[in-house]
Amino acid sequence: MLYVVGGYRDGWAPVADVFAYDPRADRWVRRASLPTPRGALAAAVLEGRLYAVGGIAPDGGSRTLEVYDPRADRWEGRAPLPTGRDHLAAVVAAGRLYAIGGRVGGSYARNLAVVEAYDPVADRWERRADLPTPRSGIAAALWQGRIVVVGGEAPTGTFATVEAYDPATDRWAPGPPLPTARHGLGAAVLGPGLYAVAGGRTPGGSRSGITEVLLPP
Repeated sequence: MLYVVGGYRDGWAPVADVFAYDPRADRWVRRASLPTPRGALAAAVLEGRLYAVGGIAPDGGSRTLEVYDPRADRWEGRAPLPTGRDHLAAVVAAGRLYAIGGRVGGSYARNLAVVEAYDPVADRWERRADLPTPRSGIAAALWQGRIVVVGGEAPTGTFATVEAYDPATDRWAPGPPLPTARHGLGAAVLGPGLYAVAGGRTPGGSRSGITEVLLPP
């Protein structure tokens, strides 16, 4: 199943809507709403449950972490994110949920380098090595055992920057830059490649249909 969680309506009003797509039936089904409406959040699957972290709530920035059980169709709250932020990335690696980068109050003039990892057994967050390049509007995926963070935006422009994190050593290393700098993109692994999909080439509300793939050396 593919889940779409939260987001915005017209006027930048955060919503709590959750929909699940069944590729076999080719249809969407409404699921239990987020307890906390949010836009610009991040989500990832850990041990069969869907975690929704950060974002912008109706009252402003959100530290909220909520977890969805697809069998029960129910959300529950978990330990809040230590550093509230939006336009961040979330990736699961080595049994932890990583919340990476992002910004404060929706402003890409207030980008963050913060990386925090959530332990679902202890219901606890721990600080990890900072993202070398503070940025928001990023995408990230687990590729070849490393968390790879791509793109992003700042007042000066968009990023082609690619940085890879090794959970075993808590260290970052530079990767091959994107051919096309952009923000608000998606990242996914398919076969041997890491795909960077769509996104805007200039800061703000720009968009594109560009798709580029990073392949192993």
